[in-house]
Amino acid sequence: MVEQQSILEVDKIDSFYGEAHVLHQIELEVKRGEAVAVLGRNGAGKTTLLRSILGLTPAKSGAIAFQGKDITHLPTNDIANLGLGWVPDNRRIFPTLTVRQNLDIASKKSVDGKIQWDIERVYQTFPALKELANQKGETLSGGEQQMLSIARTLMGNPSLILLDEPSEGLAPLIVREVMNIVLELTATNLTTVLVEQNAMLALRVCKRVYVLDDGKNVHEGTAEEMLADDQLKQQLLGI
Repeated sequence: MVEQQSILEVDKIDSFYGEAHVLHQIELEVKRGEAVAVLGRNGAGKTTLLRSILGLTPAKSGAIAFQGKDITHLPTNDIANLGLGWVPDNRRIFPTLTVRQNLDIASKKSVDGKIQWDIERVYQTFPALKELANQKGETLSGGEQQMLSIARTLMGNPSLILLDEPSEGLAPLIVREVMNIVLELTATNLTTVLVEQNAMLALRVCKRVYVLDDGKNVHEGTAEEMLADDQLKQQLLGI
C-alpha cells in the first residue's frame, strides 16, 4: 500500500496577536485525501491556527508548507491560488448577490486545471441552493448561508478545504444536515481540516484528530480511539 503524501505540514509555528503569544510550537500534518479534526475548548487557538495557515495571522516562527511549497510568509491571495480553500466561521457570503452569483463569482479551475466542482455538481450536493438560486444571500437562513459558504468554496476547486466551526450558531437539526454534507465531502477524499466546537460530531466525520489547549498541541491520534476513550474525552475536551 502506497503511503499518502502530505499536502499540509505545520512545523512548530508560533503566532501572536500583537504582544499576545497565542500559538506555541504548533505542529500539524495532513495527508492528501484525509479528514483531520482540530479540537479544543474555546480560546485554545484553533481558529488562529487556520488563520496562520492562510496567512491572515502570519506565524512569527516555524514553517508552513502546502503542496510542498513554503507558504509561511506568502500573502493570503497567493496561498488561496495554490489551491487552499476556506470556509470561515462567520460565512462571509455576499449578502446583496444572489445564491447563483455567489457561486459563479467563486468559480475557477483547480491548480492542475481540472474542474471537479461546477454548478451542476454543487446543485446535486446542495439541492436547496438550486431552489434558492435567485434569492439574495441576506435573505437566507443561517443553515442556508452555511451551505452556500461551503458550496462557494468548493466552486474554487481547492486541493484542501479548511472548515472553521461550520455548526456554529445553527439549530441542532440544521447542524446534522450540514455535518452530513461535510461527511459526504470527506467520503469523496476531499482533503479537509475541520475546526469544530461540537467535538463528537467532528470525531464522527474525521479520521484523525489534534487537540489544542492554551495554544499548544496536547494530543494527536485517531478519532476512533478518542471516541472509545471516555477518560481521554473528559480530560482533553471536557465531554
